[in-house]
Amino acid sequence: MNSTVLRGALLAAFACTLVGASFTANSVLGDYPYAGGQALRYGLAGLLLLPLLRRGGAPPPTATLRTLSGRQWVRLGLLAAVGMVGFNLAVLTAEQSAEPAVPGVFVGCAPIVVAVLVPLLDGRRPTRPVIYAASLVAAGAFTVQGWGRTDLAGILCSVGALAGEVGFAVIAVPVLRPLGPRLLSAAVCVIAAVESVVLGLLLDGGGFLPIPTAGEAVALLWQAAVVSVIGFVCWYTGLQHIGAERATLFCGLIPVSAALTAPLVGTGSYGVAQAAGSCLVGLGVAFGSGVLNRRGAVTGPDSAAGVENGTRHRSGVVARRDMAAAGQPDQPGAGNGALGLDPLAAQGQPVAVAPRDGHREPPVCRR
Repeated sequence: MNSTVLRGALLAAFACTLVGASFTANSVLGDYPYAGGQALRYGLAGLLLLPLLRRGGAPPPTATLRTLSGRQWVRLGLLAAVGMVGFNLAVLTAEQSAEPAVPGVFVGCAPIVVAVLVPLLDGRRPTRPVIYAASLVAAGAFTVQGWGRTDLAGILCSVGALAGEVGFAVIAVPVLRPLGPRLLSAAVCVIAAVESVVLGLLLDGGGFLPIPTAGEAVALLWQAAVVSVIGFVCWYTGLQHIGAERATLFCGLIPVSAALTAPLVGTGSYGVAQAAGSCLVGLGVAFGSGVLNRRGAVTGPDSAAGVENGTRHRSGVVARRDMAAAGQPDQPGAGNGALGLDPLAAQGQPVAVAPRDGHREPPVCRR
C-alpha cells in the first residue's frame, strides 16, 4: 500500500472512531434542545477552525470562497442541511419511535449505497471488490448493533439518516477539491450553525438556546473541538486521499467504536455478537481499502495511485493536470498532513477541479 492510500485510510478510520466514541458526550446532552446544541457545537467548531485556515501560506479564505460559483454555494448549504443538521434530526426523530439500533443498521448500509452511487454519477461501473467489501461492512454493523423495536415512522426517519450519511460524503466531493479539507470543514460548520439557529427559532422560539450546565458545556466543547474540528478535517482529508467509495467503508467503525467504549460508562456491553461484527467490519474495511493488497489499493478508476500529478511548485503544492471525477481520490504532495498544508487550496488561483448531539444509547452517534 502506498503512503497516500495508507494516510487516507488511517485518517478516515480515526475520524469514524472519534464519531463512534462520542456517545459519552451525547448522553450528557440528552436533555439539551437539539437545535440549540447544534448551533453552539458547529458555531464553536467554525471559530476553532479559523486559525488553521492560514497555515502553510494558504491564501485568505475569503479569496478562495469568492471563487465559488452559486451552484457550489448551494452544494455547501445542502451538505450542511443534509449531512449534518438533517442527519442528526433524522436520527433523533427515529429514536422517538424506534430503538437506536434501527437507524444504526440503516446508516451501516451507507458504504453499499456510496459504492454504487458514486460510480454511477461518474458514468462508470461500480467496482466489484468495493461492493463486496461494503457488504461485509454493512453485515458487520448489523451484527454489532442487532435490530430493535420500530414502526413505519422509525423506518422512514432511519432511511433519512441513511441519506444524510451518504450525503455527508457524496455531496462534498465536488467542493472538496477547490476548498481543501480545512476550509470545507469550517465553511459547512458555519453554515450548519446558521441553519440550526433558524431551525431552533422555528421549533422552540426564543428558548432554543438555554445556558448549558457545566457538564453540557464540556460535552459541547468535546463535540466541537474533537468530533467536528479534528474529526471533520481528518474525514475530508482521508476522503481526498482515497475517494468517497473507500472512505465510506470506514463508517462501519462507528458502531464498533461505540460498542467498544459503551461498557466504560455502563451504557452497553461487548459480547460475542459485537466481537463477530467487529471482525466482519475489519475484514471488509481491510479488503476494500487495499490493506490486504501488497501493491496498494484495489485497482480501478477510483485508485489513489491513478491520479495524475503535475509539476511540483516551490510551495510544495502539486498542480493537477486534470480534474478528478466525483468520488475519485486525490493524491496530495508529500508532507501535507490533515492539519497542515492543503494541497490544492494553497495557491493564489485555486486549481479547477467525511461526530453529534443527543441520545443516551450508543449505536448511532450524531454528527
